Amino acid sequence: MKTNVGTIDRIIRIIAGVVLIGLSLAGVIGVWGWIGIAPLATGVFRFCPRYWPFGISTCKTKEDAT
Repeated sequence: MKTNVGTIDRIIRIIAGVVLIGLSLAGVIGVWGWIGIAPLATGVFRFCPRYWPFGISTCKTKEDAT
């Protein structure tokens, strides 16, 4: 798996996933909050399978750094 999730994207995904799971555990949004596992996993592993077929990457490249 090639990394295709950048730093800011990663932080947003992890926070969103934790919030959704937390709300589900607190009983605020019910079982649907467990969908937060998807953004949490993609943030932790830095790979989004939905980005891959389209060649999308939010990672900073060397060309962007210069």
